[in-house]
Amino acid sequence: MLSPKLTLRNHNAQVSEALANVKAMNKVMILGIPVRQQKS
Repeated sequence: MLSPKLTLRNHNAQVSEALANVKAMNKVMILGIPVRQQKS
């Protein structure tokens, strides 16, 4: 799914690709983090 290497040659495109990968990784990490609930 996500490659550790950038596939685009243009610098601006590489920056956009890296940011898109970070955003996708953040979404995946959010799904795995348990939600803490305060005890009543």
